[in-house]
Amino acid sequence: MHRDIVIIGGGAIGSAIASFVVADPAFRGTVTVIERDPTYSQASSALSASSIRQQFSTPVNIELSRFGIEYLRTIGERLAVDGERPDVGLVENGYLFLASPEGSATLRKNHALQRAHGVDVELMEPEALRGRFGWLSVDGIACGALGVRGEGWFDGYSLLQAFRKHARSRGVRYLQERACGFETQGSRIVAVRLDDGERVPGDSFVNAAGPWAGSVAGWLGIDLPVRARRRCVFGFQCATPIVRCPLVIDPGGVWFRPEGRSRFICGVSPDAGNDPDDLPLDVDHALFEEVLWPALANRVPAFEALRPLEAWAGYYEYNTFDQNGIVGAHPTWSNLYFANGFSGHGLQQAPAVGRGVAELLVHGVYRSLDLTPLRFERIAAARPLVERNVV
Repeated sequence: MHRDIVIIGGGAIGSAIASFVVADPAFRGTVTVIERDPTYSQASSALSASSIRQQFSTPVNIELSRFGIEYLRTIGERLAVDGERPDVGLVENGYLFLASPEGSATLRKNHALQRAHGVDVELMEPEALRGRFGWLSVDGIACGALGVRGEGWFDGYSLLQAFRKHARSRGVRYLQERACGFETQGSRIVAVRLDDGERVPGDSFVNAAGPWAGSVAGWLGIDLPVRARRRCVFGFQCATPIVRCPLVIDPGGVWFRPEGRSRFICGVSPDAGNDPDDLPLDVDHALFEEVLWPALANRVPAFEALRPLEAWAGYYEYNTFDQNGIVGAHPTWSNLYFANGFSGHGLQQAPAVGRGVAELLVHGVYRSLDLTPLRFERIAAARPLVERNVV
């Protein structure tokens, strides 16, 4: 059966869905992606710290990233176009979650779940941490969890472009326009309206609008709890060698990782009471001076003499309900699909979410990984999917 699919949002998630749909031999139809800014100047995909981990506390998030890491490892063959193989610069140096005495029971519980799902993660006591990472201070640390394999970081913008190029090579049409509303008949959407007065008709419609997904859902009167939340990333340099450094998450939430031999990036999520929606993408330099630098120097004494470098800000598409993705069909609007609210996990989950939504669109069911725990219905039922490892 011929089907016309319209995707609002051409970032990593929207482009991954498009790529998987047109790669499915059973698909017959067209795919149109509406993307208002093909330069992706404010896209989360381009401004993210672009990391991937399997150290989650919910099975669905673990499995999303287990597929994600395999996808990134083999992306050259998966998304090759005319013999050109994309490279996203994957570095598998691992994540190191550090826990205080108060947080150690949660870390140990998470570790047991992760091991049960085949995650290669090592639980380490302070002496083992000190022996493995001589540059690390373990003051106030009860234990740590180190991802031995299957975790690290990559170039998120290259991943976005690889999905986009692959999709376009298979006939996906990208429209540089701003969507402004839906046309409906009964319980179905029949078209997307554009700012220029044109309309894009279709059979199925996907909301992959990233930080602006809540506004898109609002065109239908749907209260989708996804908001644009600013996150700042700061670069710095350290003259002292910090060898074999993973991405480190301090008990207070400050994180840092290498970016080359002597350069690092770092960040922290603001307090919940100081995290408003839709802040301008201006860097909060006081955050580095007042919060990040003291925490960095406390955890790595060599960072007392660091040299600040560049900084930038981007948006999380933040799910204010439970900080997990909202994926799948809407229960009332029968041809509307969500792929939203990943709260900083979108890039690492893009391959698995792209595959899953494509399966729904083409086959009507999930055929690989069951993503029903992420369905929209949990919001209306007030049943949050609790993820304890939110960074």
